[in-house]
Amino acid sequence: MTHPVISVDVMGGDHGPDVTLNGIEKALVSRPDARFMLFGDQQIVQPALSQRPIVNNASTFVHCDMSIAMDAKPSVALRQGRKVSSMWQAVEAVKSGAAQACISAGNTGALMAMSKVILRTLPGIERPAICAVWPTVRGRSVVLDVGATIGGPAAQYAQFAVMGAAYARTLFGLPNPTIGLLNIGVEDVKGTDSVREAAELLSRSELNFTGFIEGDGIGRGDADVIVTDGFTGNIALKTAEGTSRQISAYLRQAVTSSMFARLGYVFARPAFKALRARMDPNAANGGMFLGLNGIVVKSHGGADASGFASAVSVAIEVADANISKTIAADIEKMQILLDDAWAQTLD
Repeated sequence: MTHPVISVDVMGGDHGPDVTLNGIEKALVSRPDARFMLFGDQQIVQPALSQRPIVNNASTFVHCDMSIAMDAKPSVALRQGRKVSSMWQAVEAVKSGAAQACISAGNTGALMAMSKVILRTLPGIERPAICAVWPTVRGRSVVLDVGATIGGPAAQYAQFAVMGAAYARTLFGLPNPTIGLLNIGVEDVKGTDSVREAAELLSRSELNFTGFIEGDGIGRGDADVIVTDGFTGNIALKTAEGTSRQISAYLRQAVTSSMFARLGYVFARPAFKALRARMDPNAANGGMFLGLNGIVVKSHGGADASGFASAVSVAIEVADANISKTIAADIEKMQILLDDAWAQTLD
């Protein structure tokens, strides 16, 4: 039996190695077959690792001379962290084949820059996208991009659609996932030129494109794959996370507002517990960088141990599925249409 090997930038994130190692320990409960390559500062990580024998026994540790600061500019991170940082070496483990996937809760811009330099993009892919799995009323949807790009031409949206559809087929088992393009309205005349041109391009493809959807359609699950640029997608993601926490705060205030409210909560506790689990942003943590020659998963920097465990589970799942191979094959099928679209941007 082949054990999935995940390389981890232990130093990344707002909370450091304690959350990272606790997250790995939680992930090992459901996937005890997983193995980890841990990259970080020996003086900080080794004492924490010695207190977690389950993680220690499932891991190998590699000392790194530096870590990337959360506020470092990507260019500075590349220059100073090349070869020596925990983030660089974790990604490089994927390139060398020592690991099947990499995960970091560190600086998003630096992680994307290093991943592109080390792994390069798949043939036919101009720019990678960060993909998030979004809980919906219907189940789950794939949303991309949620933070790697700002705007872009129609062909870029089409590439995102191809990658998102491959992700949904591979991980959700959907034979022909529906694809929606996020817009300010569902009418054909709405949106920017690039978004309207992307809709026309997708309608000529073999993808199951269903048209535009508005922001409220994400939570409804109006499409299996929802395509947007990283600027818009990141705002939507952070808004949803904030709204989830806001509703949770309202519920806490409501159930503690009176004696009768507290009594009602006692009887309704199982329902509230189930609701809290479905609305917890940590449960959906872990965004894959789609379009690279290797698997890199980004955990939210502020995630707790449960959130990091969710991101680890995503890394293991996509490593098992070998999703990069599926994306490369799908892009090749659509290459003529995409080449024509990219050529139009030069006119």
